Amino acid sequence: MKRHAARELALKALFAYDVGKNEPGTILELLYEEEIIDSSIKEFSRYLVGGVIEKRPTIDSNIEQYTLEWALDRMSAVDRNIMRIALFEILFSPDIPKAVIINEAIELAKTYGSEDSARFVNGIVGNIIKDMPQRD
Repeated sequence: MKRHAARELALKALFAYDVGKNEPGTILELLYEEEIIDSSIKEFSRYLVGGVIEKRPTIDSNIEQYTLEWALDRMSAVDRNIMRIALFEILFSPDIPKAVIINEAIELAKTYGSEDSARFVNGIVGNIIKDMPQRD
């Protein structure tokens, strides 16, 4: 449950960065002030936000290969950032099981996205995982 909370915080910060061009570190700090947040949640949310921003060209390139009819800048900012978090974890966090990553992405899409977001995110992330070489 702690990592789910961290993913929610990361999504909020990345959304604010993506849409409002706000500094993600500042947004995270403001989110941390809203309630008592465990240090492990803070650490994982910072890891996700920093990793997504650092690896964004690679992540976006992977997403674009599977969204041929949807340019990244034309899709929902929520869906786009959920997929960025999921792809960052898939590509750069081999200790996290792929099934957990996709389930978390779907849950975030159900909570924060539109009626069709969960299906859209599941389809894109699921196809990316399916086509990836299996990791140990």
